[in-house]
Amino acid sequence: MKLTDFKVLTFDCYGTLIDWESGMVEALVPLTRRVEGSRGRPLSRDEILEAHARHESAQQRWTPTRRYSDLLAVVYKRLAEEWGVTVGWDEAQVYGRSVKDWPTFADSAAALQYLKQHYRLAILSNVDNESFAFSNAKLQVAFDAIYTAEDIGSYKPSPRNFDYMLEKLGSLGVEKREILHTAESLFHDHEPAAQAGLAACWIHRRHAQGGFGATMRPATEPKVDFRFTSMAEMVKAHEEALRG
Repeated sequence: MKLTDFKVLTFDCYGTLIDWESGMVEALVPLTRRVEGSRGRPLSRDEILEAHARHESAQQRWTPTRRYSDLLAVVYKRLAEEWGVTVGWDEAQVYGRSVKDWPTFADSAAALQYLKQHYRLAILSNVDNESFAFSNAKLQVAFDAIYTAEDIGSYKPSPRNFDYMLEKLGSLGVEKREILHTAESLFHDHEPAAQAGLAACWIHRRHAQGGFGATMRPATEPKVDFRFTSMAEMVKAHEEALRG
């Protein structure tokens, strides 16, 4: 199997193209600073991210049709409760709207612009459309299709999201064998992608840190067909495949 065997790259966005962990940690500073003041010790980055992952995943199961920006505000409330801090709903909503400020990874825009020359590009993301529009502007590429949790009415890792994507791509004349699903999260993406029978490319952004950060641990070790530690490394591998 080669990277050049595919015609469509379907992407997770947050964690793969957008540095959501840095965005989360920065946007949570008003909360974590108060928590640290009351506890007298700092919260580690992974302590923050792992708590966020637990509450976000649970909220996505319980309220699968809730818009992501509104869901994040609920996550903020749950974090405050867990950490013993009182917050107002206005403050929680500010956090919910913070997706627009989450930064891209340094290599994302250039990599997407290169890959757009060779593939059709699609997004399958656990986000709402308004929040994604801000991220899309930073990514500086026109995706051929954008499928959000708001469109679908559920959140990954629900198989519904992959079924929806495959149905809609099929209506564009795309066959499953032509798709390479490209993502960081084993939990949100690679486990359900494997169940859907999709070829998979793991962008292992957390390779130097270990652990799962802002995502839950997958129930199984899903099979992936390609593994790169960055989008830039994927581009380099594609260039080499063209020469080979």
